[in-house]
Formats: sequence, C-alpha cells, structure tokens
Amino acid sequence: MFKVTPNPPDADPIPYDPTLEPQKIKEATDRAINFYLNPGSLKLSIPSRKSSKIFLVDPSVDEETLLVEACESLAAASDMARDIGDVVDHSQRRAMLMLHQVIMLSELMVNRILDSRRLPN
Repeated sequence: MFKVTPNPPDADPIPYDPTLEPQKIKEATDRAINFYLNPGSLKLSIPSRKSSKIFLVDPSVDEETLLVEACESLAAASDMARDIGDVVDHSQRRAMLMLHQVIMLSELMVNRILDSRRLPN
C-alpha cells in the first residue's frame, strides 16, 4: 500500500539580524560556557548579598550569651505553642503540639551545648 507523505513545509532561513554582532555573540557564548563549565570564574562578578540591617546581633556578644538567649526564646515559644494548643480546635491543636515538640527539642539541644561548655574558674 502506498501512503502519500507531504513534503516538509518550506522554512525560511534565519534572517540576518544586524544587531547580533559577532563580538556580542562571542561574549554571550563565553559567559554561558563559563557559567556551566567554570563556575569559579563568575563568583567574582556576582555581587554579594547584603544582610538585612533591621535585626542585628551585636558581634561583640560572646557565644555563651547568645546560646542562653536562644534557650530562653525557645522556652518562651514552647510555652506559647502549648498554651495556644490548649485553646484551639482539634485539627489545629495537633499541629500546635507538634510545633511545641519541635521547639522543645531545639531547646534541649541548646541546653546540651550550654551544659557541655566549661565555665571559666
């Protein structure tokens, strides 16, 4: 049986665009190749992300003080999650008690770090 297949449609060749200068094409190609094959070359050209200045932890505060503050904040968050879990309906209560547990476990980890630190004599 003979099946008639149509000829492929006539496609126009890509028209020449004078704005695509060979030097610009080469620069774009080099950037693409460096991005995928040499990622270290672009790290210098990517601007670093600036940290937010809204909340700032004083860099002169020692680590132990930061851990104590983190522990107290986690304890307060744990109490709030437990209290909210007592007043919401059943479906939300379960989520709040899970949140309470995650906060409590984080608090225990911070306490463990504080307990392992040696206090100066």
